[in-house]
Amino acid sequence: MTRLLLPLALLLTAIGLAPARAGESAPVTSERVTATLVSDTDHVAAGVPFQLGLRLRIAPGWHTYWRNPGDAGVPPELELTLPEGAKAGDIRWPAPQREAEGPVMTYAYTGDVLLPVTVTPTAAGAAIEAHASWLVCAKICVPEEGSFRLDLPPGTPAPSAQAPLFAAAEQRMPRPSPFSATLAPGGVLSVAGAGLDRASVAQAFFLPATLGAIDDSAPQKLTLHDGGFSLSLKPGPNFKPDAALEGVLQIRDQGGQETALWQVAGPGVPLSDPVDAMPLARVLALAFLGGLILNLMPCVFPVLAMKAVTIVKLHGSDQAWVRTHAVSYTLGVLVTFMALGGALLIARAAGAAAGWGFQFQSPVFVAAMAWLLFAVGLNLSGVFAVGGRLAGAGQELAARGGHLGSFFTGLLAVLVATPCTAPFMGAAIAAAMVASPAVTLLVFAAMGLGLAAPYLALALIPALARAAPRPGRWMDIFKQALAFPMYAAAAWLVWVLSQQTGPAGVLSAAAGFVLVGFAAWALGLAQDLPRGRARRIGHSAAGVALLAALTVLTGLSQAPAATAAAAEPGIEKFSTERLAALRAEGKPVFIDMTAAWCVTCLVNERLAITTAPMRAAFDKHGVVYLKGDWTQQDPAITAFLRAHGHDGVPLYMFYPADGRDPVILPQILTEGLLLGQIDQAGT
Repeated sequence: MTRLLLPLALLLTAIGLAPARAGESAPVTSERVTATLVSDTDHVAAGVPFQLGLRLRIAPGWHTYWRNPGDAGVPPELELTLPEGAKAGDIRWPAPQREAEGPVMTYAYTGDVLLPVTVTPTAAGAAIEAHASWLVCAKICVPEEGSFRLDLPPGTPAPSAQAPLFAAAEQRMPRPSPFSATLAPGGVLSVAGAGLDRASVAQAFFLPATLGAIDDSAPQKLTLHDGGFSLSLKPGPNFKPDAALEGVLQIRDQGGQETALWQVAGPGVPLSDPVDAMPLARVLALAFLGGLILNLMPCVFPVLAMKAVTIVKLHGSDQAWVRTHAVSYTLGVLVTFMALGGALLIARAAGAAAGWGFQFQSPVFVAAMAWLLFAVGLNLSGVFAVGGRLAGAGQELAARGGHLGSFFTGLLAVLVATPCTAPFMGAAIAAAMVASPAVTLLVFAAMGLGLAAPYLALALIPALARAAPRPGRWMDIFKQALAFPMYAAAAWLVWVLSQQTGPAGVLSAAAGFVLVGFAAWALGLAQDLPRGRARRIGHSAAGVALLAALTVLTGLSQAPAATAAAAEPGIEKFSTERLAALRAEGKPVFIDMTAAWCVTCLVNERLAITTAPMRAAFDKHGVVYLKGDWTQQDPAITAFLRAHGHDGVPLYMFYPADGRDPVILPQILTEGLLLGQIDQAGT
């Protein structure tokens, strides 16, 4: 019997040590995930594409993430080392499922998931090496990684034993949507097509491919209408109303059958869709209000004041004459505004980025806007002057009398007001430029009506004309007062820049303020000088300063992103040295080991740790809050986690006062539990 058992044992040992089958690599295994690299073929022929895939067999209760993880998480990554000349495509992502954990929404995979990649070889046979990393979460989040090798011999390609895995993954891929879709500036996704009715659409959700395009945790209200439906999405920080948005559209029918579609939604505000009536109404209201605000801008004061005084002087003489000239002035405003809208439509049709106001993701745009507002403030403060000649031209045109003079006065009012539109009407203009041409012109017409409204009111309502104040010193004072909101807006934009590029961006913005200020000062001096060499020198100096500012702006476009946000009030950055010092002083300490990609961490932080009662309890008992950010690998935090039996976050620990033993808190925190722990410690 012993003679039989020994060869059998040796055989079993040899089998256990044998390399993996040709279609699947040796596994990388943890308590949470078994990962392998698999192929849909056992043999490789030159020029014949085949598929590789990262296979993750995830333990029950755990999950990993889609290409857009949602509010938290990190998608898996796969790096392939292929034979020379071979090419690999991008990962093809199966449709994920929505995972709601408290106020946080993520897009995740559970169970057995395969992430396929198409490889095109240039030679027969392939020795492939790969390195993959993935984040797996349950109550805690643990980053994992592994290296794999797969040797595929040359030969006639044939399905491997793992080929059914790829067929199953293909069934989970979202298929191209047969429906048309538009996305309104306010976030309303409208889907239209044959067969969309109450029986086929009981529930629907949209999962964007772009991180931060929408607020993932916000409800998506479903509204059914003839020929389609709409979903009310809440725009996120990376939402771009002038660009298409793509992602997975999940539709569930009355029988519970779910369909995953890859939907591309183009920008638009369709007037025919009743769902978009309110967003369009809001856009028109913003446009009208923006045009109305333009009447307060100093660049329009000379034209409007002159026309208002004309109406007041003529009150009671010939009201029909006053009204017809008010209509001529309004017509000039409307025609000019709509001409501007038409020009922007032509630019959009040519592929240009027409519109502004939604570019705050660009540090260059933010800095340029800050400098522009600063320059406007300097103009209002009297450092230099612009528009004087245009205003005079307006008076000359109007002085000619007749309806032509009133028409050109309206045209002039729009032209001198145009540089002031961006800060006040960015939302309305951006909405107009992603709508249909008819809606675009309608929005620009609403702006024109807003600009013309005060003059129309003075002309059509005699009582207003009698009550209108006369132009005088108050206009200059009001003009100077308007400079300070411009300075405040510029200061706010510098803060925005600091979040994007850190101290380097703030320094660039400050240098730009100096250069713009010098250019304004030089221009102002030149304007006070008679024509000649001295004026030309002033203009040249201003031009050189502005060119230097443009150079600073070019450098800002290459500035690195901000590294880490400043510490929040009442929170200190974790370090073992700081913890030891606080323990030596006998102070109570709360340790929060967290990461930006950890779902549980974010939920606990929002619901239990940073609440007002919790902050008050920390202050009352003198608890020092130390926060360790493990978003990026930190050896000190890793060592601390392992020293306390953890290989992932979150980890919460409370150290009572007077050097008593620490307490490891549950990974799912509640405000009451944490408050009770602090009170129980007798701090």
